[in-house]
Amino acid sequence: MKRGDRVKLEKERVDFLFIPETEEMYPEEYQTYVEVEKVSKGLCGDFRPGHFRGVATVVAKLFNIVKPHVAVFGEKDYQQLLLIRRMVEDLNFDIKIIGGPLIREQDGLAMSSRNAYLFSLERQKALSLYQSLQKGKELYEAGERRASVILGKIKEKLESTKGLVLQYVEIRDAETLDRIETIEGPVVIALAAWVGRTRLIDNIILGR
Repeated sequence: MKRGDRVKLEKERVDFLFIPETEEMYPEEYQTYVEVEKVSKGLCGDFRPGHFRGVATVVAKLFNIVKPHVAVFGEKDYQQLLLIRRMVEDLNFDIKIIGGPLIREQDGLAMSSRNAYLFSLERQKALSLYQSLQKGKELYEAGERRASVILGKIKEKLESTKGLVLQYVEIRDAETLDRIETIEGPVVIALAAWVGRTRLIDNIILGR
């Protein structure tokens, strides 16, 4: 944990911090891992091999050690949130998983520790992420239900921003992350892009 994170938590009057060493969580000869097969595919899973296996494993270990009744995971990492929910259900953890709402800066940029790596000009370019998602929301609210049409408009906005490299933007079912062609229920529009050397993710949920 970074010292800055610890200071922030202390200001919020957090009672306990559990900060185990790597060797404590993964001792020599460690060989057991947790993998959530379907939810980990696609989106960030395609670009970060093994990442979600690591997430599921360490969270399962933490649940077993801490034994919480409630755990909160932010909706900004939406795929991760659904992965944890699936794991908790499949492995019969007696834990309620709550999704913490995505919080934005005043200019619309999704709050993230990675924002500190953005130079001033890069931050302005990064605002295209939120602006493009808002464009998708406007189309949806105007009655558009074809995923391809909404994605096309979002991509136009993102690809017109010089210095921003789009990794993916997709519309998925908000509960299963299945691909869809026509919006008939709650969906998430999720995207990832590089702005300079910083990889940013963002999303917006429609229809819930």
